[in-house]
Amino acid sequence: MNIAEIFGQNIFSETVMKQWLPTKEFSEVMNVLQNGGQLSMQTADVVANAMKDWAVSKGATHYTHWFQPLTGITAEKHDSFLTPPVAGKTILKLTGKQLIMGEPDASSFPSGGLRSTHYARGYTAWDMTSPAFIKEQACGAVLCIPTVFVSFTGEALDNKTPLLRSMEALNEQTLRLLRLFGNTTSRKVIPSVGAEQEYFLVDRQKYLKHRDLIYTGRTLFGAKAPKGQELDDQYFGVIRERVGAYMKDLNEELWKMGITATTQHNEVAPAQHEMAPIFSDANVAVDQNQLAMETMKRVATQHDLVCLLHEKPYAGVNGSGKHNNWSINTDDGLRLLDPGPKPNENLQFQLILACIIKAVDTHADLLRNTAACPGNDHRLGAQEAPPAIVSIFLGDQLGDLVEQITHSGVAAGVLQSGKLDTGVSTLPVINKDATDRNRTSPFAFTGNKFEFRMVGSSDSVANANTALNTIVAEAFCEAADILEQSKDFVHDAKTLVAKYMILHSGVIFNGNGYSDEWVAEAARRGLPNLKSMVEAIPALTTEKSVALFEKFGIFTRAELESREEVMYETYAKTVHIEAQTMIHMAGKHYIPTVIQFVTGLANSINAVKAACPTADVTTQQDLLTRCSDLLAETHEALADLEKAVTETMALENVPEMANAFHDRVIPAMAALRSPVDELELLVDKDIWPVPTYGDLMFEV
Repeated sequence: MNIAEIFGQNIFSETVMKQWLPTKEFSEVMNVLQNGGQLSMQTADVVANAMKDWAVSKGATHYTHWFQPLTGITAEKHDSFLTPPVAGKTILKLTGKQLIMGEPDASSFPSGGLRSTHYARGYTAWDMTSPAFIKEQACGAVLCIPTVFVSFTGEALDNKTPLLRSMEALNEQTLRLLRLFGNTTSRKVIPSVGAEQEYFLVDRQKYLKHRDLIYTGRTLFGAKAPKGQELDDQYFGVIRERVGAYMKDLNEELWKMGITATTQHNEVAPAQHEMAPIFSDANVAVDQNQLAMETMKRVATQHDLVCLLHEKPYAGVNGSGKHNNWSINTDDGLRLLDPGPKPNENLQFQLILACIIKAVDTHADLLRNTAACPGNDHRLGAQEAPPAIVSIFLGDQLGDLVEQITHSGVAAGVLQSGKLDTGVSTLPVINKDATDRNRTSPFAFTGNKFEFRMVGSSDSVANANTALNTIVAEAFCEAADILEQSKDFVHDAKTLVAKYMILHSGVIFNGNGYSDEWVAEAARRGLPNLKSMVEAIPALTTEKSVALFEKFGIFTRAELESREEVMYETYAKTVHIEAQTMIHMAGKHYIPTVIQFVTGLANSINAVKAACPTADVTTQQDLLTRCSDLLAETHEALADLEKAVTETMALENVPEMANAFHDRVIPAMAALRSPVDELELLVDKDIWPVPTYGDLMFEV
């Protein structure tokens, strides 16, 4: 296999466009991509026809507008290239109008009240900045055209539209700052993203025996295996043959679609792995991460595996997240988050850093909101992921820089990285980075980017990047408003840097985010600690957030309120499904199995006594008593859960219902799980109705 030969073969890239488009139309497309604007309909027709011809040459028979509704996943409706037959013959066609716009039903997607069910019209519109691609599936090859999704009245019904809006806002405000520093050559600023993706693999046949995995993506019952991740032998360990075969095929599929998957390795937990791509423009990275998750699931089935993207599929071992590496670059190659060799003399970097610190401190609750999904409640702060408290890690070098500026207004010097000598004469002396890593930090500076580590593995990174782009755009805007009036720019810029760092340094924390001391210290500093999704949801519609998003045209108040409603609905529905699944499994599987076991045990005791009245059956009797007691506890907990669910579902107010699911149903679920997990360790494995954790995690 030659990577260079297959890479990008299924994307309608700039190189492919140049081959398939006439020079005039290609130039118009490139001009719109670089400078904005709209294609003429004549050019759109030419592009559509060329895209169709290219796709057909790749075996495609259908096309689809590929979009990202508020379900958190993607959506597509396939239409063939066929036209009405004439004299029994047909031609294949894709028009400019079909390329640019589609009309899917907008009433059946989550809208949070923006659309009534009897109002159905919505529109998809082609996002030219993200290349079209071909998906090769069992149903055939399909040309996928990335689009946004809006309602008949113009509201964003997707995650892509606000992301694109936020990128434009960041571009505009960053250029204002750059012009103040004398930069007249950069024409565009682009946020770039690299989304690392963690996941679990499980044997499909074992998966199909777990109704909880099928319905919810996680195990709602399951005792810990004798061995988990205690020995740290899974992390970066030798990749198993079956998993390696899966990774090989996954890479090939991703490379064909232009996704630069470069890193693959075993993660900390058994059967957990990671895939990481190279950075790309934020909107392309969001599209590619969604496409990567789809592909990971699809390829897994070809290996009789299932890819689990839930944040916590197994209790007691590490869950899965998504590290959103975010940076800002210009079209002429400047990396604006690169401090350079002398950050103490780099005023532009200092101002950008100060603004980002201000942005994160001001909108810590909003950033936490962007990482809020039901599965992440089980992961955040669980010794495997950052805590729910948003803070910034800067490391030694930049931490010292900020400390100098906050104390004296300027930074006289800078900590140098130094060398690392291993003490082995045949090994090279290593150039150390100026800053260590901190895996407990939610928002960590890592050289020339910030790594937002809170996003859940199943979640879209669109919301996180929309918020990041917007809060930083706001901080840049406020700084530019001040400095554009300055009579002494250097003095006033240094003063503003010091002011922002003094006022907002409380969000900086370089220590252990897992410690109890940090929780107390964060509270003293006034940092929000939003431990659950339902606690984080209201941050979306505070007056502060509404003003932020409306100022830059990212969201209207109505769009924010609708998203808040969708989040509450998603949480309530997710926990309801989980609770119903537990009720089903406990009542239909676990309780009957335990009754069968204790009945057999009681019959065995009676048979032994009948055969040998003096025999010691204390062991059997103790086991029978323990199982019977736990069976009674299970039955009682099941009744409590059923009652909690019934009463919660009777609530009419969605936020109230979501909070009741969190406050009452979740504890009832935990109370039901506890005795069942204990019983798993007592009941004969041959009759236990589902594979154990050991079966699921170690037999892949």
